[in-house]
Amino acid sequence: MTQVTVITGASSGIGAATARLLGAQGHRLVLVARRQVELDAVAAESGAEAVAVIADVTRRDDVRRVVQTALERFGHIDVWVNNVGRGITRLPSQLTDDDIDQMIQVNVKSALYGMQEVLPHFLARGRGQVINVSSMLGRIPHNPLRSAYSGAKHFLNALTDNFRREVQPAHPGIQFTTVTPGLVYTEFGSSTLHPGPDSRTFPGGQSPEDVAAVIATAIATRLPHYYTRPESRQAVLDSHAGEP
Repeated sequence: MTQVTVITGASSGIGAATARLLGAQGHRLVLVARRQVELDAVAAESGAEAVAVIADVTRRDDVRRVVQTALERFGHIDVWVNNVGRGITRLPSQLTDDDIDQMIQVNVKSALYGMQEVLPHFLARGRGQVINVSSMLGRIPHNPLRSAYSGAKHFLNALTDNFRREVQPAHPGIQFTTVTPGLVYTEFGSSTLHPGPDSRTFPGGQSPEDVAAVIATAIATRLPHYYTRPESRQAVLDSHAGEP
Protein backbone atom coordinates (compact mmCIF):
# COMPACT_ATOMS: atom_id res chain seq x y z
CA MET A 1 0.00 0.00 0.00
CA THR A 2 1.31 3.46 -0.90
CA GLN A 3 2.35 5.46 2.14
CA VAL A 4 0.34 8.56 3.02
CA THR A 5 2.58 11.07 4.76
CA VAL A 6 1.77 14.44 6.32
CA ILE A 7 4.65 16.94 6.53
CA THR A 8 4.31 20.19 8.47
CA GLY A 9 6.58 23.13 7.78
CA ALA A 10 6.75 21.94 4.18
CA SER A 11 7.15 25.24 2.34
CA SER A 12 10.95 25.41 2.65
CA GLY A 13 14.06 23.88 4.18
CA ILE A 14 13.91 20.38 5.63
CA GLY A 15 10.17 20.03 5.06
CA ALA A 16 10.37 20.94 1.38
CA ALA A 17 13.36 18.66 0.80
CA THR A 18 11.56 15.81 2.53
CA ALA A 19 8.45 16.37 0.42
CA ARG A 20 10.43 16.22 -2.81
CA LEU A 21 12.28 13.06 -1.78
CA LEU A 22 9.23 11.19 -0.48
CA GLY A 23 7.20 12.29 -3.49
CA ALA A 24 9.88 10.80 -5.75
CA GLN A 25 9.63 7.59 -3.72
CA GLY A 26 5.90 7.36 -4.37
CA HIS A 27 4.42 8.70 -1.13
CA ARG A 28 1.08 10.42 -1.31
CA LEU A 29 1.67 13.66 0.55
CA VAL A 30 -0.25 16.20 2.56
CA LEU A 31 2.00 19.24 2.78
CA VAL A 32 1.26 21.84 5.44
CA ALA A 33 2.50 25.41 5.90
CA ARG A 34 1.27 28.97 6.17
CA ARG A 35 2.78 30.36 2.95
CA GLN A 36 0.52 29.65 -0.03
CA VAL A 37 2.84 30.48 -2.93
CA GLU A 38 5.85 28.64 -1.54
CA LEU A 39 3.81 25.60 -0.47
CA ASP A 40 2.10 25.30 -3.85
CA ALA A 41 5.51 25.35 -5.53
CA VAL A 42 6.79 22.52 -3.32
CA ALA A 43 3.62 20.50 -3.92
CA ALA A 44 4.07 20.85 -7.67
CA GLU A 45 7.57 19.37 -7.31
CA SER A 46 6.49 16.50 -5.04
CA GLY A 47 4.35 14.26 -7.20
CA ALA A 48 0.91 14.31 -8.77
CA GLU A 49 -0.82 13.36 -5.51
CA ALA A 50 0.77 15.98 -3.26
CA VAL A 51 -1.90 18.09 -1.55
CA ALA A 52 -1.10 21.55 -0.18
CA VAL A 53 -2.98 22.57 2.96
CA ILE A 54 -2.58 26.10 4.27
CA ALA A 55 -2.66 25.90 8.06
CA ASP A 56 -1.01 27.23 11.19
CA VAL A 57 -0.09 24.17 13.23
CA THR A 58 0.32 26.23 16.39
CA ARG A 59 -3.51 26.24 16.35
CA ARG A 60 -5.12 22.97 17.38
CA ASP A 61 -8.18 23.52 15.18
CA ASP A 62 -5.94 23.90 12.14
CA VAL A 63 -4.15 20.65 12.97
CA ARG A 64 -7.47 18.86 13.35
CA ARG A 65 -8.46 20.20 9.93
CA VAL A 66 -5.25 18.81 8.42
CA VAL A 67 -6.07 15.35 9.78
CA GLN A 68 -9.59 15.56 8.37
CA THR A 69 -8.32 16.75 4.97
CA ALA A 70 -5.81 13.90 4.74
CA LEU A 71 -8.43 11.29 5.64
CA GLU A 72 -10.98 12.72 3.22
CA ARG A 73 -8.45 12.74 0.39
CA PHE A 74 -6.56 9.49 0.97
CA GLY A 75 -8.58 7.47 3.50
CA HIS A 76 -5.74 6.94 5.96
CA ILE A 77 -2.47 8.38 7.29
CA ASP A 78 0.70 6.32 7.69
CA VAL A 79 3.28 8.89 8.78
CA TRP A 80 3.05 12.32 10.39
CA VAL A 81 6.21 14.46 10.26
CA ASN A 82 6.28 17.32 12.78
CA ASN A 83 8.83 19.65 11.23
CA VAL A 84 7.65 23.12 12.25
CA GLY A 85 10.14 25.01 14.40
CA ARG A 86 11.62 28.41 15.07
CA GLY A 87 14.76 29.52 16.84
CA ILE A 88 15.60 32.51 18.99
CA THR A 89 18.65 34.71 19.40
CA ARG A 90 18.66 35.95 23.00
CA LEU A 91 20.77 35.21 26.06
CA PRO A 92 19.01 33.42 28.92
CA SER A 93 19.42 36.41 31.25
CA GLN A 94 17.44 38.54 28.79
CA LEU A 95 14.55 36.17 28.02
CA THR A 96 11.01 37.49 28.40
CA ASP A 97 7.77 35.68 29.10
CA ASP A 98 6.79 36.20 25.47
CA ASP A 99 10.09 34.67 24.27
CA ILE A 100 9.42 31.50 26.26
CA ASP A 101 5.76 31.35 25.23
CA GLN A 102 6.64 31.63 21.54
CA MET A 103 9.32 28.95 21.73
CA ILE A 104 6.93 26.54 23.41
CA GLN A 105 4.05 27.37 21.08
CA VAL A 106 6.03 26.81 17.88
CA ASN A 107 8.45 24.05 18.86
CA VAL A 108 6.42 22.04 21.36
CA LYS A 109 2.69 22.67 21.03
CA SER A 110 2.70 22.32 17.24
CA ALA A 111 4.14 18.82 17.62
CA LEU A 112 1.92 18.00 20.61
CA TYR A 113 -1.17 18.92 18.61
CA GLY A 114 -0.02 16.76 15.71
CA MET A 115 0.63 13.75 17.93
CA GLN A 116 -2.63 14.08 19.83
CA GLU A 117 -4.83 14.71 16.80
CA VAL A 118 -3.45 11.90 14.62
CA LEU A 119 -3.19 9.36 17.45
CA PRO A 120 -6.88 8.28 17.47
CA HIS A 121 -6.57 7.36 13.79
CA PHE A 122 -3.37 5.42 14.45
CA LEU A 123 -4.99 3.62 17.38
CA ALA A 124 -7.96 2.63 15.25
CA ARG A 125 -5.65 1.21 12.57
CA GLY A 126 -3.16 -0.29 15.02
CA ARG A 127 -0.22 1.26 13.22
CA GLY A 128 1.36 4.56 12.23
CA GLN A 129 4.45 6.65 12.83
CA VAL A 130 5.11 10.15 14.12
CA ILE A 131 8.48 11.68 13.28
CA ASN A 132 9.48 14.73 15.32
CA VAL A 133 12.34 16.82 13.94
CA SER A 134 14.39 17.93 16.93
CA SER A 135 17.89 19.43 17.15
CA MET A 136 21.32 18.71 18.58
CA LEU A 137 20.60 21.73 20.79
CA GLY A 138 17.92 19.54 22.36
CA ARG A 139 20.70 17.14 23.37
CA ILE A 140 23.64 19.47 24.05
CA PRO A 141 22.61 22.98 25.19
CA HIS A 142 25.91 24.61 24.25
CA ASN A 143 24.73 27.91 22.72
CA PRO A 144 23.41 30.46 25.26
CA LEU A 145 21.85 32.57 22.50
CA ARG A 146 19.60 29.60 21.69
CA SER A 147 18.76 28.67 25.29
CA ALA A 148 14.98 28.94 24.99
CA TYR A 149 14.99 27.00 21.71
CA SER A 150 17.26 24.40 23.26
CA GLY A 151 14.90 24.03 26.20
CA ALA A 152 11.91 23.66 23.89
CA LYS A 153 13.66 20.89 21.94
CA HIS A 154 14.51 19.10 25.21
CA PHE A 155 10.79 19.28 26.00
CA LEU A 156 9.96 17.89 22.54
CA ASN A 157 12.38 14.99 23.03
CA ALA A 158 10.80 14.14 26.37
CA LEU A 159 7.29 14.28 24.91
CA THR A 160 8.27 12.00 22.04
CA ASP A 161 9.81 9.40 24.35
CA ASN A 162 6.87 9.51 26.72
CA PHE A 163 4.29 9.16 23.96
CA ARG A 164 6.17 6.02 22.90
CA ARG A 165 6.15 4.65 26.44
CA GLU A 166 2.44 5.36 26.81
CA VAL A 167 1.28 3.94 23.50
CA GLN A 168 3.57 1.07 22.52
CA PRO A 169 2.84 -1.45 25.29
CA ALA A 170 -0.67 -1.94 23.94
CA HIS A 171 -0.01 -0.78 20.35
CA PRO A 172 3.47 -1.87 19.23
CA GLY A 173 2.69 -0.98 15.61
CA ILE A 174 2.70 2.74 16.44
CA GLN A 175 6.11 4.37 16.55
CA PHE A 176 7.28 7.79 17.76
CA THR A 177 10.64 8.73 16.25
CA THR A 178 13.01 11.61 16.96
CA VAL A 179 15.28 12.84 14.17
CA THR A 180 18.12 15.02 15.44
CA PRO A 181 19.99 17.27 13.00
CA GLY A 182 22.74 19.70 13.87
CA LEU A 183 23.49 22.77 11.77
CA VAL A 184 21.43 22.71 8.58
CA TYR A 185 21.69 25.20 5.75
CA THR A 186 18.19 26.67 5.83
CA GLU A 187 16.54 30.00 6.68
CA PHE A 188 16.62 29.03 10.37
CA GLY A 189 19.28 31.50 11.56
CA SER A 190 17.96 34.52 9.70
CA SER A 191 14.32 33.88 10.69
CA THR A 192 14.77 33.44 14.43
CA LEU A 193 12.88 35.47 16.97
CA HIS A 194 15.22 38.47 17.48
CA PRO A 195 17.09 37.72 14.23
CA GLY A 196 20.69 36.60 14.40
CA PRO A 197 23.38 35.56 11.93
CA ASP A 198 22.45 33.51 8.89
CA SER A 199 23.36 29.93 9.77
CA ARG A 200 24.03 29.21 6.10
CA THR A 201 27.27 31.19 6.46
CA PHE A 202 28.67 28.85 9.15
CA PRO A 203 31.03 25.98 8.29
CA GLY A 204 30.26 22.31 8.79
CA GLY A 205 26.54 22.26 8.13
CA GLN A 206 24.32 19.82 6.26
CA SER A 207 21.94 20.39 3.39
CA PRO A 208 18.19 19.96 3.89
CA GLU A 209 18.44 17.07 1.44
CA ASP A 210 20.85 15.28 3.80
CA VAL A 211 18.30 15.51 6.60
CA ALA A 212 15.46 14.48 4.29
CA ALA A 213 17.37 11.30 3.44
CA VAL A 214 17.56 10.43 7.15
CA ILE A 215 13.83 11.06 7.56
CA ALA A 216 13.18 8.70 4.64
CA THR A 217 15.36 6.09 6.34
CA ALA A 218 13.45 6.60 9.60
CA ILE A 219 10.21 5.88 7.76
CA ALA A 220 11.64 2.76 6.14
CA THR A 221 13.19 1.28 9.31
CA ARG A 222 10.91 2.75 12.03
CA LEU A 223 13.54 2.95 14.76
CA PRO A 224 12.93 5.42 17.61
CA HIS A 225 16.03 7.63 17.33
CA TYR A 226 18.11 9.01 14.47
CA TYR A 227 20.97 11.47 14.33
CA THR A 228 21.59 12.98 10.92
CA ARG A 229 25.38 12.71 11.34
CA PRO A 230 27.17 9.53 12.42
CA GLU A 231 29.39 11.37 14.92
CA SER A 232 26.50 13.09 16.73
CA ARG A 233 25.66 10.23 19.09
CA GLN A 234 29.21 10.13 20.40
CA ALA A 235 29.20 13.90 20.81
CA VAL A 236 26.13 13.61 23.03
CA LEU A 237 27.75 10.88 25.11
CA ASP A 238 30.94 12.92 25.44
CA SER A 239 29.01 15.99 26.54
CA HIS A 240 27.69 14.07 29.58
CA ALA A 241 30.91 12.21 30.37
CA GLY A 242 31.90 14.51 33.23
CA GLU A 243 28.56 14.37 35.02
CA PRO A 244 28.35 12.44 38.33
